[in-house]
Amino acid sequence: MALQQTVPTILDRIDEQSHGLVLDILGTTIEVLSRSATDDGGLCALRGVIPPGAIVPLHSHEDPEDFYLLAGTQQVLAQGAGGLEWIDAHAGDYVRIPPGTMHAHRNVSPEPAVDLVVTTPKLGRFFEEVGRPVSDVPAPPTQKDVERFMATAIAYGYTLGTPEENEAVGIELPQPVVK
Repeated sequence: MALQQTVPTILDRIDEQSHGLVLDILGTTIEVLSRSATDDGGLCALRGVIPPGAIVPLHSHEDPEDFYLLAGTQQVLAQGAGGLEWIDAHAGDYVRIPPGTMHAHRNVSPEPAVDLVVTTPKLGRFFEEVGRPVSDVPAPPTQKDVERFMATAIAYGYTLGTPEENEAVGIELPQPVVK
């Protein structure tokens, strides 16, 4: 009887409008699988796809992120014993990024890297705000997309690596298309 009473309460906290939403976020794709409508201990589950050659530049946020690599290979820049280190992650690997930790991702393989990402509803809402609907004809990020991303990240209290910090860890930031 307790389980029957608990399940509807949990389901009531899931934001159904976000479920199944697929977004392009500066060249990567995020699908919202589930997101709690509130931040009170809820979770957000996402399916992320990093295409070949794509990068997620150096950044940090107070939201923990857990990645389970479903397919492909990617490199994750994470805090190691000697500072930030690139780690090769393959299908079946699990990577945990603690809150407040600088990190980045890049796909140097010829195949897409597909992750199951578990994080906070706040980070899920951030992705919904900065993403644009996925279209049949992918387009590179525009200057407006990059500016909206940066302004929203600052509003959320997230930290973005500078071009110099990214370069120091081997990331060359792409130049947005000016429109």
